[in-house]
Amino acid sequence: MTQNVIFDLSVRNVRRHFLRSILAAIGIVIGVIAITSIGIMGANLTLSVTETLSANSDTIKVSPGGGPSSGGGFGGGGGSGNDEDEYISEDQFRDIVQAASPNTVIPVYSESDTITVGDLEGRAAIYGLDDTDITTLITVANGTYLKSTSTALVGPTLAERYDLKIGSRIKIGDEDSDEGTSTVRVAGIIEERGMTYDISTDNAIVVSDRWFTSVYGNEGEYDEVIVKLNDINDVDEVEEAIDNQLNRREDEVTISDASRMLDSITSSLSMIIYMMMGIGAISLLVAAVSIFNVMMMSVTERTREIGILRSIGTRRSVVRRMFLYEAFILGVIGAVIGGILSVIIGYTVVLVMIGTTAYFFTFDSLIYVPYGIAVGIAVCVLSGVYPAWKAADLDPIQALAAE
Repeated sequence: MTQNVIFDLSVRNVRRHFLRSILAAIGIVIGVIAITSIGIMGANLTLSVTETLSANSDTIKVSPGGGPSSGGGFGGGGGSGNDEDEYISEDQFRDIVQAASPNTVIPVYSESDTITVGDLEGRAAIYGLDDTDITTLITVANGTYLKSTSTALVGPTLAERYDLKIGSRIKIGDEDSDEGTSTVRVAGIIEERGMTYDISTDNAIVVSDRWFTSVYGNEGEYDEVIVKLNDINDVDEVEEAIDNQLNRREDEVTISDASRMLDSITSSLSMIIYMMMGIGAISLLVAAVSIFNVMMMSVTERTREIGILRSIGTRRSVVRRMFLYEAFILGVIGAVIGGILSVIIGYTVVLVMIGTTAYFFTFDSLIYVPYGIAVGIAVCVLSGVYPAWKAADLDPIQALAAE
């Protein structure tokens, strides 16, 4: 019974100072929205990247040299600017084929060059692949695969930027350079691949290896080699075989796979998200100060009430509980409202920034809602501990004599 009376007194005081209570709770609302929305966005981004990289978990990339990949990092890239010896030779390629057998091994030429379409000029990655390897690695969304050495496939982003259609002509190269320019005709538009571990084709041009070497030379000097595994469980075994074959005496090539990149990226993303959540938590600190202020004002205004309660035998623990209930009520109001709004705001942020909400209604994403609510309530209760303690320690006689 006493418990109910004390709780009713706490509710009454929140209602009596409704505007002040709401203003205090708004700080909790903002804080919960900040940390929850950031957490949801981070979870969706991590899940999106994880699924994309997992789709490439059957891929091993072999790059020239013992240092970092010269292919431009994740997803490959243009090979322009490589040192003279920064390539995989034909002999090394044969060793990779032998070590990776019976898996599919794809040699890749790459370059970054100027392209001209009509009056538009820019740069794009140029990939040279064997015709058979093109059909293995790439899916054409519109048009056909290469019909001749003068045809090319273009990525969807590049096609949209330059308004390329089937049959469009692209001039590759700089007219002022010694090599001059070469023209290819678009045979097909590549299906959008997004973030990939082998080669990034969304903003690239894919030509036959014969056309590539006729224009850029360096036949048999590959910028990278891609191994497509028949069984993803063989990744460690194949990597070890390639390493033993080519890096026995000195590091000739760099061997990497999507799983290692996945660990690195998810670790970096987690660190960034936690830092952002920490910044968002500053708003909760401001809210804690506001709640502390409200509770201290409540103690001052209710000094006589506390004196009456203590004089009729109310224990100090009960008085403390009364003020903690008040802080708890403010916390629940602010945190629950913040949790509801964070779902709405988080959904909008994920849709705008990531472009898909496919991972929004998952446990890893929505777990941040109860987490944010719990943190908001905890902050409120902790902010009310000192005022509650101060109220319980008031001398009953002095409290009754207060104006």
